[in-house]
Amino acid sequence: MDKHDNFFRARLRSIGYALAGLRDILKTEHNAWVHTFCTAVAVSLSAFLGIDTVRFVLIIIVISLVWITEAFNTVLELVIDIVSPEYSETARRAKDIAATAVLFAAAGALLAGVVILGPPLLSRLGLAG
Repeated sequence: MDKHDNFFRARLRSIGYALAGLRDILKTEHNAWVHTFCTAVAVSLSAFLGIDTVRFVLIIIVISLVWITEAFNTVLELVIDIVSPEYSETARRAKDIAATAVLFAAAGALLAGVVILGPPLLSRLGLAG
């Protein structure tokens, strides 16, 4: 087996680990299902409305930002639970602040979705002024 085979096998293993992490988030984090629903709605509406490539890329970026912050928030919560199994005000603050990052990302994604998808949706529904 040459080194290229090893390289590709290692990449496939890495993807497998990442997919295991995604399964874990979907299994344990209730907000991940909200993110999944919102992702499906945003991508479906984008396709239905035929938005241009630049706007679609912006939708993908804000969706990615929400998922990334959710993943980091989950990891931070898990690490805090290991390091500080007893209640700690500092641990609570860290978790709350990490959750705030997800909230900001989700709010930003919602606003971006309204700004990008709202006008063409209203036009398609015949409600544009």
